Amino acid sequence: MLRIRTPSRIHMTLIDMNGSLGRVDGGIGITLEEPCIVLEAKPADTVEVSGDPELNERMRKACETILPGRGIDLKIKKSYWNHIGLGSGTQAALAAGMAMSTIYGLGLTPRDVAAKIGRGGTSGIGIGSFEHGGFILDGGHRMDAKNAFLPSSFSKGVPPAPVILQRDFPEDWDLVLVIPPAKGAYDVYEKDMFAKLCPVPLHEVERLSHVILMQMLPALVEKDMDTFGKAVNTIQELGFKKCEIDLQPGSRELIEAIRSTGAPGVGMSSFGPTIYAITDQPSKVEAEAKRLVKNCTVIKTRARNLGAELTEV
Repeated sequence: MLRIRTPSRIHMTLIDMNGSLGRVDGGIGITLEEPCIVLEAKPADTVEVSGDPELNERMRKACETILPGRGIDLKIKKSYWNHIGLGSGTQAALAAGMAMSTIYGLGLTPRDVAAKIGRGGTSGIGIGSFEHGGFILDGGHRMDAKNAFLPSSFSKGVPPAPVILQRDFPEDWDLVLVIPPAKGAYDVYEKDMFAKLCPVPLHEVERLSHVILMQMLPALVEKDMDTFGKAVNTIQELGFKKCEIDLQPGSRELIEAIRSTGAPGVGMSSFGPTIYAITDQPSKVEAEAKRLVKNCTVIKTRARNLGAELTEV
């Protein structure tokens, strides 16, 4: 039997949703230890997936795409919610595809699987997290390959974004995830938002790129949490990320409240609703989040500087 454990990821921002240089998308993100997906796989006569109604069908389609006509029994032992900004859809599909490849000896890489199942058409962060983990910067796509501003689910045939930088993230920095009882944008609504909000002003893309290159990345190398956090905070007011936050009711107020606990950096992952904090006082962040948001889920985690684990059990 094959056991696969995937990470999750924070998608910090898309970088260039203007496209004037001939490329679009690009992004930065952080791989997480928790939450995660754990599944067990073994050969079967047909494709059978069980364990999570939100992910079962996505995994079944991935298996059937990778090797039509062959069966597999996938049991999801642990998972996390779909459409909350932590990338469960990509991790689930990659895990299923890699299970199929491993069991039937196809020799596919995660990037091969992503291309076959149509993942990574906007962001390369989820694929990079599955491959190697850590902090990831991807280089987006040629504009002539996409021909429009589109989310991954509507970017079929577009190859996964190239990873420009993959670097260990400090494992002693606490990361706190605050997950309100809501969903982020997805499917047709997400597609419509891309069309409505893009292109974003070029000067905001330029400012965002400056912050990433000359503030965030040096702070990561120097393990300077305060400066890294300042970059995170600035990013929430720029480009496509600002638009994403404006679409998620209550997110800006929650970000400000969590910053008031002294957390150096607070932002929203992808379209939300998950808010993340980089902090050395995780208990204060948790208390403030639970005071403000009824029935929210709080997860204290760390960065993961490894990709998915595939083991024989």
